[in-house]
Amino acid sequence: MSVTGADHNADLIVVNGRVLTMDADNPAAEAIAVKDGAIIAIGSRASIEGYKGTATRIVDAGGGSVIPGFIEAHMHLFSGAAELAHLQLSGVHGFEVLQAAIRDYASAWPDAKMLVAQGVDYTVLGDERVTRHHLDAILPDRPFVMAAPDHHTMWANTKALELAGILHGRTLGPGNEIVMGEDGLAAGELREGEAFGPVLDLAGEGRVRLGLATGGEPDPTPTAAERAADRDIMRRGLAWCARHGITSIHNMDGNLYQLELLAEIEAEEGLPCRAQIPFHYKNFMTLDMLDKASVMAERYNGEWLSSGMVKVFYDGVLDSWTAVMVEPYADRPDWMGEPLFTPPQFAELAVAVDKRGLQMAVHSIGDGAVRAVLDGYEAAAKANGKRDSRHRVEHIEVITDDDVPRFEKLGVVASMQPPHPPGAMDFPLEPTVSRIGQARWPLSYAWRTLKNAGARVVFASDWPVASIDPILGIQAAAVLRKPWASTDPDQRFSLHEAIAGYTVEGAYAEFMENRKGRLKPGYLADLVVLSADIEATAPEDLHKVRPVTTVCGGKVTYQV
Repeated sequence: MSVTGADHNADLIVVNGRVLTMDADNPAAEAIAVKDGAIIAIGSRASIEGYKGTATRIVDAGGGSVIPGFIEAHMHLFSGAAELAHLQLSGVHGFEVLQAAIRDYASAWPDAKMLVAQGVDYTVLGDERVTRHHLDAILPDRPFVMAAPDHHTMWANTKALELAGILHGRTLGPGNEIVMGEDGLAAGELREGEAFGPVLDLAGEGRVRLGLATGGEPDPTPTAAERAADRDIMRRGLAWCARHGITSIHNMDGNLYQLELLAEIEAEEGLPCRAQIPFHYKNFMTLDMLDKASVMAERYNGEWLSSGMVKVFYDGVLDSWTAVMVEPYADRPDWMGEPLFTPPQFAELAVAVDKRGLQMAVHSIGDGAVRAVLDGYEAAAKANGKRDSRHRVEHIEVITDDDVPRFEKLGVVASMQPPHPPGAMDFPLEPTVSRIGQARWPLSYAWRTLKNAGARVVFASDWPVASIDPILGIQAAAVLRKPWASTDPDQRFSLHEAIAGYTVEGAYAEFMENRKGRLKPGYLADLVVLSADIEATAPEDLHKVRPVTTVCGGKVTYQV
């Protein structure tokens, strides 16, 4: 193909690649041409080099795969970015190792008002549950708190509990708990956001958590210096995304402030990653607060920055018994979890959100929560008429047989996280598998079961709950996950299905399947060049494949 004239010159071309387009009509190619932020041609190297001009940037893929940019469909940008500076305790086990890590961190941050750690396993001390007394023995004189990987449980020392004013307990809303000791004082374990929020506030990072904690805006209004510092946190998170080949994110907590910060970055230097920020509806709100969600959707509806979604938490997590189950927990036979909304309350909310033409995404981990949320979506369709709403259920860690086919029937997106099943990536088997109980294992983290039943399954990490790295997620979904029992079904995806979960399905989930998620002419120039041919890589070596160049909107946002 011969192309002449400056008008045909590409801004950027990628050559020498194993292009995996995820487009069934043109599945493979060697090169791509990009102009004005969009793909203008895909084909052989010879045909694409015809678009080269004197100012065209050339990216040589070196024989590595070129695939659509990853769409991270469930993550927490603001808080995740802030946590990059915290103590990371993933993989730490045993009191002595924990003690050394915490004391080393404390020595390195002598002036920190509050010391915060992330990623500590529930079984960090084996079968013994962590208390404030363990943490006091490590660090008695400075406030310290550490979070479980799921971010639904934290453990604080006595100093932190005292300063936060919760050492003697506090009345909390449904699903939240300050675990009390036999001495009548807080034992140190704090379950869910209302319980540990006062402790985290001591760290002076309250603004990064508002989208999760209240869905509200900073009060008082941040100073110019505080706002600039918050933009820098956002930049850190966006750069972390680009480094991992991510070109779009679906944030899963939100307020207007996050949208404003990202809009300011976009105006200053452009965004390296497209972002969707929802309105977070909390159970203490009234339905008229949805006016704010509608305003956010109207004000932010571009291809770089958008809203249009309402995020809700219906339950908690399995490991702290705060997920809502249909039948009692296997290791707590008198308890099924406490929902954050009653089913009628949630149904009323779903009808109201759907009536506004907004999308919903609801954290639902237990099978009881999944059922209640599907019931709410069904009520919305009956009340308002069926439409292409693409409402989402987030996580779906346990489901019942009866509810599996309802995803396809209701047109609901199953949003799931390959890093989450215990044993698949970083999370240990216990205590989760014992909480679930073997009878429910076949329908736990059941993405293959849901896909086979016709559901649209989209993948993500839930960063910072798990590593943001999509390639690790692909490996976990397609290769590494093993059934917990020989009688359990194999829930794995093929490599192509797993890649689609991070590309094609992510675009579908945000109504952008005609603009991104595939590499084809006319689509947005969002792509990632990998260090090797991912299709030719041995399954056990997939984690060695690394993003070497990320392109978003035709601009290189990361390059090794």
